[in-house]
Amino acid sequence: MARLGSWIEPFPEGIYVKPADAWVDPSSPKPRALVTHGHSDHARGGHDQVWATPETLAIMDCRYGPQPGGHAVAYGEVLRIGEVDVSFVPAGHVLGSAQIVLEHKGERVVVSGDYKRRPDPTCAPFQPVPCDVFVTEATFGLPVFRHPNTASEMDRLLLRLRENPERCVLVGAYALGKAQRLIAELRGRGYHEPIYIHGALQRLCDLYREQGVDLGDIRPATGAAKDALRGHIVVAPPGALNDRWSRRLPEPITAMASGWMRVRQRARQRNVELPLIVSDHADWDELTDTISELQPREVWITHGREDALMHWCMTRQIKARELNLVGREDEDD
Repeated sequence: MARLGSWIEPFPEGIYVKPADAWVDPSSPKPRALVTHGHSDHARGGHDQVWATPETLAIMDCRYGPQPGGHAVAYGEVLRIGEVDVSFVPAGHVLGSAQIVLEHKGERVVVSGDYKRRPDPTCAPFQPVPCDVFVTEATFGLPVFRHPNTASEMDRLLLRLRENPERCVLVGAYALGKAQRLIAELRGRGYHEPIYIHGALQRLCDLYREQGVDLGDIRPATGAAKDALRGHIVVAPPGALNDRWSRRLPEPITAMASGWMRVRQRARQRNVELPLIVSDHADWDELTDTISELQPREVWITHGREDALMHWCMTRQIKARELNLVGREDEDD
């Protein structure tokens, strides 16, 4: 009897789907690539042909230049590649993110990419798909990682801002997904003042707006008068928090929006005064609840803390294996 999922083979550089002669999220250029989302540890330029959601292709165009071999696949559309039926369903990670559903000879494999289960105003919510094999991330695959309510983290940020009207709050947020979500979450908490952004965020914020995501009044921080920034929120890439660019801001309260802010040492290493635990990845409960909901026959675990999730699966008689793919850490959660 053939091993479950024997037609899919993990390599360090990605997952090879043999009967489709295609790769899922390959880390180097391939003739055929299926891409879950636009973060650079999953989406690379240079493929001869690439299948992804329209939003992910737009992100790849923005980051890597035109993708001449791009094929846009709408959520729920089923296409045939080689001998495999392929579809893309929402993953809830960032704009355009998708789980890739692969069906061949009566078996269904879901490669989830990166995902989360809690609401996000900037992208479609995760859609559970029952399957035989579920390929899951484990970025926050330890019981210590239980993310708090996002609204409460936004309220903490706004409270600090109100308490310090002569200063600004400088929030480090990754350029794709996190920055736009942070802005949209603040709007959802009733904050409609201008939000100032670092120039490195402009192109992707513009792209989100073009894709129908309302970010409200956002303005460039560079060139703004120092007094204009007092009492306001400034969003920048994490690397800008402590560089020369930030020194011109009015006594910034340094914040960071990341799931890693659960780890106090990480906050201290970045000199973060206001750690905000806001993640675009599933926490421990979301990971385990998703596996329990889907009830796959096997779980394949990648990019993260595999051991704890492996142990959790085995104690529940769920067969599990580590894939050990390279380069599968989000650039900055």
